Amino acid sequence: MEPLVSIVVPVYNARDYIEDTIHMVERQTFRNFELILVDDCSADDSVSIINRCIRETSLPEGSIRLIAKERNEKTAAARNSGIDAARGRYIAFLDADDVWLADKLEKQLDFMRKGDYAFSFTAYEFGDENARPTGKIVNVPLDFVYKEALYRTIIFTSTVIFDTDKLSKEDIHMPLIESEDTATWWKVMQKGVTAHGLNEVLTIYRRPAASLSSNKLKAVKRIWGLYRQIAGLGLLSSCVHLLGWAYYASKRRL
Repeated sequence: MEPLVSIVVPVYNARDYIEDTIHMVERQTFRNFELILVDDCSADDSVSIINRCIRETSLPEGSIRLIAKERNEKTAAARNSGIDAARGRYIAFLDADDVWLADKLEKQLDFMRKGDYAFSFTAYEFGDENARPTGKIVNVPLDFVYKEALYRTIIFTSTVIFDTDKLSKEDIHMPLIESEDTATWWKVMQKGVTAHGLNEVLTIYRRPAASLSSNKLKAVKRIWGLYRQIAGLGLLSSCVHLLGWAYYASKRRL
């Protein structure tokens, strides 16, 4: 029997996307999965939409689960709740507004099993506000190590899968800070784990036009905080790495 994959999706005011996201997962060619939706106290009707989808699904009972948090704790804590609830050997992350191709899980799991990998990610393509592909693709290397990851933040959350036979849930718990996803990749890679990239576009990263230039300063502040808090770099080293990060980040978006 195929190993179980737990798909962790944080949900917050996702009414515009969440039904499509659930149906998208239901169409995956790899069938042995559980979808864990962690609602972080949405103020919209995300929860009622999820509950309706659970009632209407043709998947086996328990394949879609809702965790409704009692208070808003932000994305990292929501993902951690999903990790803790996961029953699968593999844990995959998916954000509620992103898009997986139908064979995403099948191809990525085959890649991981053939290579005996603990940590994998894939190439992805930027999409517009309607998730229509823009033609801008982020390619990824087969082997990606910690020192390189400090310069190149190319691992996109909705492409990541971990093997919990090789990494503990504690290893992949996300710290409660900004850019918690990048912090997690670094935390895992600091242990000597290599991330392995499948250079095939299997995910569309939805990016509304209004957000493309509005958060650059915030991004700089976040990566600086990671250098100081997670990587433990000194002032000079942080400055050098920041310049390298800015170069690769600009190149990725051109």
